[in-house]
Amino acid sequence: MYKGGQQPTIKGAQPKKEADVVVLQGPYPYRLSFYDRPPLYDVTIEDFETFALDRLRILAEIEASYARNRSWDELRTVTEAQCKKYDLWLSSNTARSQFIDLERKKDHLSHFVLRLAFCRSEELRRRFVKAETTLFRVRYEKDDTKELTQFLSSQDFGWEKVDPPEKATYESELRALLPNVGDKEFKDIVFYKVKWTRVPDLVAKRRVFLRRGQAFVPTTLQASIVFHAFETQLEKALERTAKGLPRLDEDTRIVPILNNLSQGFLAGVPSEWTNATPTMDGELRAEMVDGLAKKHFPMCMRNLHESLMRDHHLKHFGRLQYGLFLKVLGLSIEEAVAFWRKSFSSITDDKFNKEYKYNIRHSYGLEGKRANYPAKSCQQILLSDQPGPSDCHGCPYRHFAPDNLQTSLLTYYSNQGLTSSNLPEIMKTVKEGHYHVACTRVFEITHTSKGVEKGQGIGSGESVTHPNQYAARSRELEKPQEGGTSSDTAMVVG
Repeated sequence: MYKGGQQPTIKGAQPKKEADVVVLQGPYPYRLSFYDRPPLYDVTIEDFETFALDRLRILAEIEASYARNRSWDELRTVTEAQCKKYDLWLSSNTARSQFIDLERKKDHLSHFVLRLAFCRSEELRRRFVKAETTLFRVRYEKDDTKELTQFLSSQDFGWEKVDPPEKATYESELRALLPNVGDKEFKDIVFYKVKWTRVPDLVAKRRVFLRRGQAFVPTTLQASIVFHAFETQLEKALERTAKGLPRLDEDTRIVPILNNLSQGFLAGVPSEWTNATPTMDGELRAEMVDGLAKKHFPMCMRNLHESLMRDHHLKHFGRLQYGLFLKVLGLSIEEAVAFWRKSFSSITDDKFNKEYKYNIRHSYGLEGKRANYPAKSCQQILLSDQPGPSDCHGCPYRHFAPDNLQTSLLTYYSNQGLTSSNLPEIMKTVKEGHYHVACTRVFEITHTSKGVEKGQGIGSGESVTHPNQYAARSRELEKPQEGGTSSDTAMVVG
């Protein structure tokens, strides 16, 4: 189905004509799509992966919005912002853009790649269908009215328009569905008949008139038929895809990508913050770390820091997780050696140089294969190197016992505004497995004094996906209040 190779040249949108409805020629005539035709062209492995990751970031934010009980207006605003950020906010046919076909090609391909990744289990299919249907609904509500009508006309929804005599026969029943509509408006409203199983949500809410297995649906509720059709069609498509998936098992290029996509979605954190540039103004010094930890670190790094200060030691995976975080934060190799040497105060210089200094230099790409290792993302922390009973690394929201997590939250963040009244909300999201949502909510609570409101996340409603992203945004919010000198420099590693 997908093969690596040279990507074909995609023609731009056809010239626009002055008309009430503009219908583009080619494979993507409409902004909306039911994705009923798979991509049959060659694509590069790079596009195969990057297009899917961009779409996955949007779907993950939709899931996070549900977990945070955002209103529909808030969810729609966040989704629109994410679509624009990742170039999946599709232009209408009347837009003066020469990249309409390219936009829609990315949308088309990314959907089918994720369909391959998420057809593997019932849970993945359920979550994918819910997120994709939500994305479709957001686009549906923002689509141009005339273009939307043209799109609906191109689909077969199995509905039958109610003729005037039949409408008159059941006028009293149909009027009861629209109690606030006047006589003139009622005459203009069109009703459609569909099998009642096509609109289960409307039946449950008693918003349709039922007769002989048919539901009479007013135009104002027509979208419910469309959304249910999209959802049902996608569910069936995923089941068909799952049956054909074993054919890909021997493809060593594609299977690892699909595994990574599905694992990230299960963890709830598919996106990775990849800004590897130092986030400090100037070089971060060893003596500044303690002050930064108490003000700007997410709980995973705060826990590692406090354990290091208490025990004067961290095990291998703890040192790796914390050391790479500090590296990206801006700690140079010289300052890193100084920081770790002072932190490991209970051992001799000879033991430190023999057993630990090499690993520090290795993480900076100065020893071994000299690779420039990035800091671990939330996805990596959640899924790899699971901590044992005496380990300090990992994600506290996932790996701590509930009582220990609540105690630690109050210990670390009570001086930043977090109180026991906040814990039920945080623990609810933890229990549901939305660990990055819990971390994001802690960020909001502890940065209320900096102007961060509930639902805002780290900016534009976005959730935390990387410890360094958390620290960078926290530091950024404080900058306007710092004036000339930051108070962080006054704190010294104990």
